Amino acid sequence: MLKLTTNNITLSQSAEDKFSAIESLASSLCAQGLVAEGYVEGMLNREKQNSTFLGNGIAIPHGTVDTRDMVNTTGVSVHHYPNGVNWGDGNIAYVAIGIAAKSDEHLGILKQLTKALSADGVEQRLQTAKTKDEIIALLNGDVQLEADFDASLIQLNFPVSDMIQMTAVGAGLIKNTGCAEREFVADVVAKTPTHLGHGLWMVGSEKQVSRTAVSYVSTANDCQFDGQPVKALVAIAACNNAHQSIVQNLTQLVFGNKQASLLEADVETVIALLKGDNVTMAVSNDNQAIFKIKNTHGLHARPGAMLVAEAKKFESNIRVSNLDGDGKSVNAKSLMKVIALGVKHGHQLQFSAEGPDASEAIESIGAAIASGLGEG
Repeated sequence: MLKLTTNNITLSQSAEDKFSAIESLASSLCAQGLVAEGYVEGMLNREKQNSTFLGNGIAIPHGTVDTRDMVNTTGVSVHHYPNGVNWGDGNIAYVAIGIAAKSDEHLGILKQLTKALSADGVEQRLQTAKTKDEIIALLNGDVQLEADFDASLIQLNFPVSDMIQMTAVGAGLIKNTGCAEREFVADVVAKTPTHLGHGLWMVGSEKQVSRTAVSYVSTANDCQFDGQPVKALVAIAACNNAHQSIVQNLTQLVFGNKQASLLEADVETVIALLKGDNVTMAVSNDNQAIFKIKNTHGLHARPGAMLVAEAKKFESNIRVSNLDGDGKSVNAKSLMKVIALGVKHGHQLQFSAEGPDASEAIESIGAAIASGLGEG
């Protein structure tokens, strides 16, 4: 599989605009023998069709389908722009990845970038990066920019009867993932949690933490602490700022007096609420549909962007899952989430929509996919 390595990176580059940057990347690809000289025209034409800026300071310029025969060997060239390059629409790229792909090998690169594209703080870190290793670590998602928080760190309706048991369970979940050691558990149990209202509490510690993580524990038992009800606890193990986005989402719930939405949620919804994702909603059969992707090279950047642009035309909450992948549904209005599905030619996507224009959204998305998402 095509992977990014330090050998692909050229540091301290500068360019007047994105087209100059693309010409420079094309020259690098050509110098490596990856493409013929005319490939640059395909890259420039591709950019004129639709921006290759993905987000978080990252752009992935590449050729058109018509110039694939100019690719000798699949590969990449990565240029780092500390001062940034204006990629249009107010978007600044600090890293541009020039891609030469004979078929759909570059989908692996796109999927590889999803962590960097979805995490807060990547753009600033890419701008200030000084070494090739630092850039690769950021692009590969090896630098922790988001706290660990998944189903293994959630325990609903656990039969605890007091706050000490609640904090012990919350800290224990984090310890079991290897993110923290015994001193963390002991410190959390000894601390006095903060009441966030309606029986929701929070506690945290930095002691013996090797990786930032968050856990969530709820109980069905009737118990109290300091005269206040105890229904659920958010425990935080912090060794960096990766938990800040979760804390911000939790703060918004508290300020909006929406603690009940978290307290009454299932595991999937707890994750969505604290990570700030759209919550999956039940939809009627009329607002669901399965469409097969007929694009020869799957949902690479251009058709992926076209699909997301179509979904964004509608007010409704739209989810999509790859039935030929892991089946997990994601926000169809997020390019990074859609690309992460790893959709190839012939894969079936299931869409669901909930909202005032749900049926129109499903119909329009189906028509866009049938028309080839900009690729005929």
